Amino acid sequence: MAAESRESAMHAGAAVPCGETISREVVVANSQGLHARPADMLAREARRWQSRIELVADSQRVDGKSILDVLTLAAEAGTRLVVEATGPDAREALEAIGSLFDRNFNERAGSQQT
Repeated sequence: MAAESRESAMHAGAAVPCGETISREVVVANSQGLHARPADMLAREARRWQSRIELVADSQRVDGKSILDVLTLAAEAGTRLVVEATGPDAREALEAIGSLFDRNFNERAGSQQT
């Protein structure tokens, strides 16, 4: 299924069949990038959901439920990622994970935390 179709299905509010994938683009806003603490928060949130969660950056695709996989993205500040969710609770999972990015993983702007 093309990315445009996934996006339009997500925004249309239609129910997501178990095998359908929906996606959302997010931007890494933290000045330190997607370092250990936010990667851990992301993986923990992803593991709360039954759906498969994957992150895509260019041609690299990783399991969002694995902190090590998330860290291999080496996503710096400004990196655009696509979060994909497939499964019965995909919409809720995508909203929760998108919210982490929207809140900048609860870090202050310019934070030097690692």
